[in-house]
Amino acid sequence: QVQLVESGGGLVQPGGSLRLSCAASGFTFSTYAMSWVRQAPGRGLAWISDINRGGGYTRYTDSVKGRFTISRDNAKNTLYLQMNRLKPEDTAVYYCAKGVTGKTLGETIATTDFDSWGQGTQVTVSS
Repeated sequence: QVQLVESGGGLVQPGGSLRLSCAASGFTFSTYAMSWVRQAPGRGLAWISDINRGGGYTRYTDSVKGRFTISRDNAKNTLYLQMNRLKPEDTAVYYCAKGVTGKTLGETIATTDFDSWGQGTQVTVSS
């Protein structure tokens, strides 16, 4: 059974930082690209970042580029998202997802676009 468990969310002030983690199990983590997806209040699922199997190639949607960093530690079966200079508009539920989609980063996606999902972790950016 594939398991993806996000952690690290919480309440942070604008300009602050958070580091999200996604612990993976039930599959060979190192053989899959991984992604982060978020859902802001009243919005759909937005694909914001992905990373290749070895971690050497990363992509970001424009709204987070330069502020967020996706990374992975295959020895620990863990995916990370370092979020810096957070803005209120970053408020969302953040999900890690197994695999990639042919859609465009930043585009609204469906749950079926990825193989598996975590339960999500809430990030709230507010003063």
